[in-house]
Amino acid sequence: MGEMINLTSDDGFKFGAYRAAPKGKPRGGVVVVQEIFGVNSHIKKLTDGFAADGFVALAPALFDRVERGVEMGYQQSDIERGRAIRGKLGWDAMVMDMKAAVDALKKEGLKVAVVGYCMGGSLAWLASTRVPGVAAAVGYYGGAVADFANEQPKGPVLLHFGETDQSIPTEHWDKIRLAQPKVPMHIYQGAGHGFSCDERASYHAASARLARERTMDFLKQHVG
Repeated sequence: MGEMINLTSDDGFKFGAYRAAPKGKPRGGVVVVQEIFGVNSHIKKLTDGFAADGFVALAPALFDRVERGVEMGYQQSDIERGRAIRGKLGWDAMVMDMKAAVDALKKEGLKVAVVGYCMGGSLAWLASTRVPGVAAAVGYYGGAVADFANEQPKGPVLLHFGETDQSIPTEHWDKIRLAQPKVPMHIYQGAGHGFSCDERASYHAASARLARERTMDFLKQHVG
């Protein structure tokens, strides 16, 4: 359904993005923000899914500044490689490239939401606090949201976490609730980190379905 295109960031850096569009008139735009595994088959599948639901969906390749065309699986070696690339980037560069994706959809005259997973879940939060013109943001198991919880979102945000996620302790949720009591946050019983990804051993089908239903309702409410 989708195709790779090129985007240009505010500093002139050119990078790739996977774009998928609906058949009819779009209801809005969605920037799909990757995990540490790149714009891989799972992220492309999610992007295609948002397009099938009526959104122009765009998944920026945020690792292109370090290594172009990263598409990894979910082995321990992939996790280590992904963390190493993320460490070389820092948040500011990824936010700038994410903004380029938001701006590209805005130029099409669309209201734009940002939906992110894992690393992208944290970036979805930062999109709401740092990127102008984001109509809504949805973060799935973003491990750094608590670190930035005191930043104020400029629009509505929805957060999803897994109850048994060993990488995101309950103190993380408590910190978010304390700083942002009005932000809806769902904790999925029996679900761990990456519960929405059907390519991972941690996939939790019931939680993934419920989280997607809530995400779609949220997008329909705030984007179209």
